Amino acid sequence: MINKIAVIGVGLIGGSIVRDCKKKWPYLECTGIDINPKNISKAVELGWVDKQGSINDLQNMDVVIISIPVNAIENELKDILNCISPNTLVMDTGSTKNAICKSVENHKNRHQFLAAHPIAGTEYSGPDAALEGLFIDKTMIVCEIEKTQFKLQNRAKEIFETLKCKVRYMTPLAHDKHIAYVSHLSHISSFMLGKTVMQEEESERDIFDLAGSGFESTVRLAKSSPAMWTAIFSQNKEHVIASLDRYVENLSRFRESIINNDTTTMYKELESTNRIKNILEGIKNGE
Repeated sequence: MINKIAVIGVGLIGGSIVRDCKKKWPYLECTGIDINPKNISKAVELGWVDKQGSINDLQNMDVVIISIPVNAIENELKDILNCISPNTLVMDTGSTKNAICKSVENHKNRHQFLAAHPIAGTEYSGPDAALEGLFIDKTMIVCEIEKTQFKLQNRAKEIFETLKCKVRYMTPLAHDKHIAYVSHLSHISSFMLGKTVMQEEESERDIFDLAGSGFESTVRLAKSSPAMWTAIFSQNKEHVIASLDRYVENLSRFRESIINNDTTTMYKELESTNRIKNILEGIKNGE
């Protein structure tokens, strides 16, 4: 039974997990830990954190959720594992996995850690961003499940069932490689598109007047937390660079077809990529 949970980093992901858990288990007591006291105060005001705590409180927890930037997870995870009781599950939600898993591979309490990454979120951050139902039908990637104690695996499974997410198991390296393409590259593209447009448009009013839904949806991710994404790009550097290289190649090739007025190549490139709608529709339908 899960009676006490601590969330380190009271923002979108950690808060959304707690909100769903509190809905199922109204008796659940949540302790919030955050470097920004205003975040704790806001989370308490919103009702999904019951009280502020510190690392010293972790020994009393059934579950500890770590939802802070990935560089901070890597730096703090050992200390967190040093503070817990023998029955505590520690689970991170970071968008990179290899460096985090390696940082505690020889820790005496490694068996109490579960490396997870929910593929869900919005471009917003902070306690206000936490949502009920955020993870419904979304994928929860779990890495190195075999290194987590069986009874704690079951506790994590109970949480995942409460979130109504789909669990997929991967190695940390495979996770970081694939996520670089489908998530990290998307965020870089969004940030750089936003930057390019702002550099070229002298009047911000013109951007808002002329921008359609396509532009808005493409740059939506550029509203995400710079601190969080700087850490992710740095920690997953090798795979992010590889994905950027491939992306730049494709952009350069398409640029050449425009320069040469090669409409046949342009059309073929667009048509071949058009099938992504079928792939995404198949994923939605569970095919």
